[in-house]
Amino acid sequence: MIKAVVTDIEGTTTALTFVHDVLFPYARKQIAAYVRGHAQEPAVSEQLAEVCRIVGKELSPDEVIEQLIAWIDADQKITPLKALQGMIWQTGYAQGDFTGHVYEDAVRNLQQWHERGIKLYVFSSGSVQAQKLLFGYSDAGDMLPLFSGYFDTNIGNKREAASYQAIAEQINQPADQILFLSDIVQELDAAAAAGMHTIWLVRDAEPDSTASHRQVASFDQIIVD
Repeated sequence: MIKAVVTDIEGTTTALTFVHDVLFPYARKQIAAYVRGHAQEPAVSEQLAEVCRIVGKELSPDEVIEQLIAWIDADQKITPLKALQGMIWQTGYAQGDFTGHVYEDAVRNLQQWHERGIKLYVFSSGSVQAQKLLFGYSDAGDMLPLFSGYFDTNIGNKREAASYQAIAEQINQPADQILFLSDIVQELDAAAAAGMHTIWLVRDAEPDSTASHRQVASFDQIIVD
């Protein structure tokens, strides 16, 4: 019996185009001014120091900005970048510059699962802050009450089984009672290796007949029992 559902965001609950065509360009445009304007704030300075630690040397403010933009352009899943993007997106959401896209079928089924007492969690490469902003300012309104917890790359790499084992431990559920949803087969492989059930969302792609994971085109085809 499934007691908990852990869902990815990009390509699963949310269109990739929203992330890549709305959120990423917005952060790229704003990041230089944001870093210069907020560098002395503890939450920001901590992330800037982490950038220097990752590259292995001290960087000037301009060099940090150049590194962040390079990571954005390369679509890198780097924790300090994700944290800073989340801070920038918070301003955009609060100002009404955009709302978080969530597929209607995902909204409906997440609400139904929550009402049935199934615990819902998010595991995304985007920061926990970014996750909460997307669902808190979603097209469907505030969806935060549906979720019991959020995980990002601080728990581990999404393509490593240890990350999913750590999630199972943190939410205090046996792995074989957890369902993981994603559009990335390598993530599904890692979750399955940790003992979780898996479903592959193939919204805009042709099903893969060789895949070992069940494939669906929408949340409406997912049966949680």
